[in-house]
Amino acid sequence: MRILIAPNAFKHSLNAKEASKAIQNGFERSHLDCICECFPIGDGGDGTGELIISHCDGIVISEEVFDPLMRTIQANYGLTDNKKTAVIEMASASGIRLLKKEELNPLEASTFGTGLLIKSALNQGVNKIVLAVGGSATVDGGCGILAALGVIFLNQKGEKLSCLPKDLINLASIDITHLDKRILDCEIVILSDVKNLLLGENGSAKVFGPQKGATNTDVEFLEKVLINFADVIYRQFGKSIANLEYGGAAGGVSAGLAGLLNAKLVNGIDAFLSLTRFDEALKRNDIVITGEGSLDSQTLQGKGPFGVAERAKTLNISVIGLAGRVPLEDAEALKPHFDAVFVIGNEPTELKNAIENTAENLARTAEQIANLLAISHKKMG
Repeated sequence: MRILIAPNAFKHSLNAKEASKAIQNGFERSHLDCICECFPIGDGGDGTGELIISHCDGIVISEEVFDPLMRTIQANYGLTDNKKTAVIEMASASGIRLLKKEELNPLEASTFGTGLLIKSALNQGVNKIVLAVGGSATVDGGCGILAALGVIFLNQKGEKLSCLPKDLINLASIDITHLDKRILDCEIVILSDVKNLLLGENGSAKVFGPQKGATNTDVEFLEKVLINFADVIYRQFGKSIANLEYGGAAGGVSAGLAGLLNAKLVNGIDAFLSLTRFDEALKRNDIVITGEGSLDSQTLQGKGPFGVAERAKTLNISVIGLAGRVPLEDAEALKPHFDAVFVIGNEPTELKNAIENTAENLARTAEQIANLLAISHKKMG
């Protein structure tokens, strides 16, 4: 029996590669005679870019750029498709993982470093940029990226503003005369794992601001900044970015780059599975194991395991989902997409302990699933 192991990351615990390895360990210590193929997945969240580079045998480029607080760091991106496509992970330069908890401050955090990675990729001669935007520390509408590419932000008096949200509240116009023109000849594809719009109750500031250190007052301020930013883009360039699906991802980066650079905003997992030729792996396996920290109603909105399940179903391949949590009220909705769903915890415990034991719980659950498959296979045989 051939088993395709394709989990997403288990947030705050294991990345997708580590989760794959844990599940593989469980199958290998079981009674099932099987061959396992690990195919860790990403849906636009933190780690997606690295996985695309790995699956596509890309080369890694290291560049000196700035972190969200404009401190010098080394960040990586990848080149694939004979060096014609750059795969950039926003979290590499502008990620929340780069800051201590007490440093989180989206009013003063910038995506400028990610813009420098894009600039470096243009210097490599790429004609396509794939940008995975999960895990950012910023709510700047992509203004930092745009500034790194030559865009200038001006106040009512025509004075230059910084690209930080705390100053962009005074934005009156945008000067694109110095924009690096190479970016306009480049296809930009933004992979997102959330469909949120730029503004409103489900927008960048109100949903993601608090996760990035924003107080209630900060959230209201950031919302005004993004409303003003959207208004200026509409007034100057005739483009409406307020109601773009996926536009609210990564603090509005998706909307900002769609408005000024014609970026395409796409469902992260669909793009990931296509870029990495996942269907080829599916066709050579009998069963798929996928999962993430929580399998719930949000999963069905286009998260990684849902994308895997949909692809598998089109080929009539059975799908088993593993999760640390499956809310009772969502279990029924998962049934049409997953042939079986298993919660990996083996006893009541605090969240901290559950997170610490994710690898062993995944391996143990996978081992038991494999043993059940062995019994079934034996009876059928």
